[in-house]
Amino acid sequence: MIDDAGRAGAGRSGAGVVAFRLAVGRLADPDRVVRAAACDLLGFASEVHGDDLRADAATALISLAATEADPEVHWSIARALGATCDPRALPTLVTLARSPDSDVRFQVAVAVPAVLDDPPAEAGEAVLIDLCADPDASVREWATFGLGWVSTADGNAVRRALWDRTRDVDPEVRAEGARGLARRRDARALPLVRELLVRDEVHRFTVQAAAYLADPSLLPLLDGVDPDADHVAEALRECDPLRRDRRTDLAWRLLLAVHSRRPDWEVTLAGTRCDLDLNLDITDGTDRSGYWCVDGLLRRAGSDPERAAEMAIADLGPARDAPGR
Repeated sequence: MIDDAGRAGAGRSGAGVVAFRLAVGRLADPDRVVRAAACDLLGFASEVHGDDLRADAATALISLAATEADPEVHWSIARALGATCDPRALPTLVTLARSPDSDVRFQVAVAVPAVLDDPPAEAGEAVLIDLCADPDASVREWATFGLGWVSTADGNAVRRALWDRTRDVDPEVRAEGARGLARRRDARALPLVRELLVRDEVHRFTVQAAAYLADPSLLPLLDGVDPDADHVAEALRECDPLRRDRRTDLAWRLLLAVHSRRPDWEVTLAGTRCDLDLNLDITDGTDRSGYWCVDGLLRRAGSDPERAAEMAIADLGPARDAPGR
């Protein structure tokens, strides 16, 4: 058996390779409990040691899955593959998603977002869309979370799956569906978010959904939510046109302040549909570059764009000599 000592060994410096070899050596054990424990150890080693072991762990797990028939081992394979964060695991997880065991399907729903590239592969989108309609509510919740919140997947099929979940019988699934749909700035989520904001208990996902929708009509409803609750300040900022305009003005002044100090640098502001943050990117033309969340940088600078510019330049550090100089 692989006991707690094996796990402890995986967490100690220099023991990762030993734990990995121990686990791989037990993947062919005739006892399904031992095989499952070996998979668990590979997943644990992948989490602790990262890129040093993940690729080899994924290779071993994918190989085992090709011949493994036991649902308990399937559960451990899916969990461990998620820990590897290896895109090669996706076809194996797609196969495991067809398991009649809801616990296996649940673990697949948890694991798939961890192995998706950005943008995600079509097979990854498709398996999460399918699991969003799973008979088991826990599977639906995690699949909806993975599709709507973790993944940046978009398109008619993705939005239809998320919209369907906004009418789910399970309140947690409904909240995930609304948040995922709102994250794509889909106005169909607006009536549902209005409805959810007037309830006695407002889910934090609903507040996040309001932030993404950025609709002024939500301001009176947000005023009724505990101002200290998670994401309320963010939602109030996004839904208030005056606050949004002030934020945009500060970000623009920050960009100009950096550019005025270093006109030879490339300075850009960027944001995405699925992200509330504005980001400042600086490249100095050599091998140096920096990336800051504008809101965080301005908070550090007391909302002073000039000071924030100085801080960003200082964060980037002194220039290095160009090659050949």
